[in-house]
Amino acid sequence: MTTLLVADDLFLEHITPTGHPERPDRLRAIAKALSGERFATLKRVGPKSVDDDMLVTAHDPRYVVSVRAAIPAEGIAQIDADTWVSPRSFEVAVNAVGAAVLAVDTVFRGKADNAFVAIRPPGHHAETTRPMGFCLFNNAAIAARYAQRRHGAERAAIVDFDVHHGNGSQEIFWNDPSVLYCSTHQMPLYPGTGAPGETGVGNIFNAPLPPGAGGVEFVEAFEERILPALDRFAPDLIVISAGFDAHWRDPLASINLDDTDFAWATRALMELADRHAGGRIVSLLEGGYDLKGLADSVAAHVTTLMSP
Repeated sequence: MTTLLVADDLFLEHITPTGHPERPDRLRAIAKALSGERFATLKRVGPKSVDDDMLVTAHDPRYVVSVRAAIPAEGIAQIDADTWVSPRSFEVAVNAVGAAVLAVDTVFRGKADNAFVAIRPPGHHAETTRPMGFCLFNNAAIAARYAQRRHGAERAAIVDFDVHHGNGSQEIFWNDPSVLYCSTHQMPLYPGTGAPGETGVGNIFNAPLPPGAGGVEFVEAFEERILPALDRFAPDLIVISAGFDAHWRDPLASINLDDTDFAWATRALMELADRHAGGRIVSLLEGGYDLKGLADSVAAHVTTLMSP
């Protein structure tokens, strides 16, 4: 099993205020966790940039212009209640998209079985025309759309196990039956979307979890709602919005998962991908704000991706 890791120090250059949970130390913790001998066989590459034509596969062109215009020449600037940018943030975000696209290319060309993409800023809250929740561009949405347009994927699935609902991914594909969006998340919690009744055109499957839920409820949500929807959809690619903030240590939510739960979900998705998608999985980092919980969870996730 060949697993691609896309990572680069460039992603440290998106600077947020002191004390902000979405901080460069997140990637430093992941890099340390993936530096051990058991990860020696990872195929490691850096990202590539993309142009605006790639960004507008999921975003309005005027939105792309507005994000570029919001970047400060120095210091940091606030563009949303929770979202900040610094002088290199646009470059970093564009390379995050490029990293996701590179991973899609790699798995479709058979140069890796699957991929984990260690990027920031995250993306799943970014809607067609607005930034939200630390996110500038929707990496998962662009990856899914790119797989369709470049590699002929008829059906792409996004599975989101971040503790916060991916309102942006849901909004972008609300009327598009060629993309399945499935999410487990805490509810009630930011951003307030993700009820089971939000179904798009039959392509949206939300499985909210109550505060305090743990591994039993998480597995139940997958087995009863997420996995059957994926099986029926039979995707050509699974994109994982891999947020690890449902870990019990995380400060931004109240779900009690641990690294073994993320490993279980990864294995379940790999089995679906083997059945329908030639094993193709592209996993993109979203949330996860306790550094130890994040490092342990990513290590378990990547270990599972590397396992036959």
